[in-house]
Amino acid sequence: MLSALHETLLQTTNGAQLLIQCLLNENVNTIFGYPGGAVIPIYDALYDCAEITHILTRHEQAAVHAADGYARVTGRPGVALVTSGPGATNAVTGIANAFMDSVPLVVLTGQVSTDLIGRDSFQEVNIFGMTMDITKHNYVVLDIADLPRIIKEAFHIASTGRPGPVLIDLPKNIMNAKSNLQPLDQVSIRGYDHTPPISDEIVRVIHDRLSSAKRPVIIAGGGVVSSGASQQLHCLAEKIGIPIVNTLMGIGSFPTDHPLYLGMLGMHGTYAANRAVHQADLLISLGVRFNDRLSGKIKSFSPNSWKIHVDIDNAEFNKNIPVDLAVQGNISHLLSKLIPLVNQSTMSSLSEWANETTAWQRKVPHFTAESGHLSPQEVIQLLSKYTSGEAIVATDVGQHQIWTAHHYKFIRPRSFLTSGGLGTMGFGFPAAIGAAIADGNGPIICITGDGSFQMNLQELMTAVDYQLPIKIAILNNGYLGMVRQWQQLFYDRRYSSVQISSPDFVTFAQAYGVKGLRAQSLDEADAIIQESLATPGPVLMEFNVREEQNVYPMVPPGESNDRMILNGD
Repeated sequence: MLSALHETLLQTTNGAQLLIQCLLNENVNTIFGYPGGAVIPIYDALYDCAEITHILTRHEQAAVHAADGYARVTGRPGVALVTSGPGATNAVTGIANAFMDSVPLVVLTGQVSTDLIGRDSFQEVNIFGMTMDITKHNYVVLDIADLPRIIKEAFHIASTGRPGPVLIDLPKNIMNAKSNLQPLDQVSIRGYDHTPPISDEIVRVIHDRLSSAKRPVIIAGGGVVSSGASQQLHCLAEKIGIPIVNTLMGIGSFPTDHPLYLGMLGMHGTYAANRAVHQADLLISLGVRFNDRLSGKIKSFSPNSWKIHVDIDNAEFNKNIPVDLAVQGNISHLLSKLIPLVNQSTMSSLSEWANETTAWQRKVPHFTAESGHLSPQEVIQLLSKYTSGEAIVATDVGQHQIWTAHHYKFIRPRSFLTSGGLGTMGFGFPAAIGAAIADGNGPIICITGDGSFQMNLQELMTAVDYQLPIKIAILNNGYLGMVRQWQQLFYDRRYSSVQISSPDFVTFAQAYGVKGLRAQSLDEADAIIQESLATPGPVLMEFNVREEQNVYPMVPPGESNDRMILNGD
């Protein structure tokens, strides 16, 4: 009798309160979310938690994108909280986006009570089944006794090995259940070996290949950023004088103003990057997926090179591009072993190759500046100039994304936030919100298009509520520009449903209490960028740019990367 009474007195914590305790144990200090009926117990527990800041977005998709931006800047898992049913389905695009780009997230979804699951209950969807293909792992908590273990495992899985999103579905009755459980400090997941060691023998093979190569190139992908290997990459490149190219996700892993940097590789890559990889005799690919936009025609990709692929995820090996040496492991660990072995005296002379490749990059990317017309590339160059490349820049998807990759001079990792794999319009502005919450010290810039910005423009109120220092640069050309470019080049200018109307963005900003500025010339653009950067809080800038400015270079679909269209001629 006394034992039962004692047990009852200990059970003063409900599942939602236990969840918050577990999140605090994982050093969570920020949650992006939107409340609903199934998660009311969790929001009630958050009411008493001063250690966690909840950022109320205006849409669940934006909450997950904001958590994504937060994770990309900090390197720690971002956390999003949404309700059941439509709240969970609205989050799916954000989850898929993070999965494609290997971003660590923990997404908490509300669910109807366990006794109502499978009965077509109000706001019930099988989000567990729906997201199996777009999460690294996911859970449904059916017993409160499993909650501490599941939270601990979720954060461990999301942030180790190849990072990715983990979803936890939380039935309402589990969140209301009483418990005397505590967070766990240790985790053990059978069969989950996330960082296999790289042998000294493998490192020696790579060293020997480097020593004999005449035309080596390193492709630095998003894995370099995730593994924290940017400084080591910089050291290796300078030590032996090897040219570096980036994937879209790898931008920032190597300073773009460095003499050895050739630019981005792939469909919209620079002439120098594509030509160097095509002519290489040794290709070292670090944390790269080799997707179709990167590789072009597979049979013609770097046809004469000996290929080394280093990645934490062995599922990427030989998936798209056959390689000669596949190395599973942490890139940072590999470079820390390789750097002491290499020096210029033991390498073949690479100075002639480096000089040749770095001369190529001056020819591209191409654009024509015309008096009386504002080019989007000029706007991005001004943004780079006045922030000295120090800003965190988030983009949406389309022409402006590629122009930003080419013309903003990124000098540090985790400063370029973009949707690489999924290509999600509407990603940029919420990601900038997450970045501003993560790092509110420096300037945060969202470069977007008139089409993309209208996907999540309601989040302007979120930026206002928290007075976030986000400077929004809308490149308004009146079109869904990238689709229009394809229709121009490959569909005989049959412009079908690509001309898009927009509100008066300056007036729209003012309705939210945000300063709105507009520029139609280079001088006006220069002036409003300086004014924007000097203004506290959010500022919206609309740049009316040339309507039919195209992104070049461009590799036509199905062609090899050496078959570039350089300037539209």
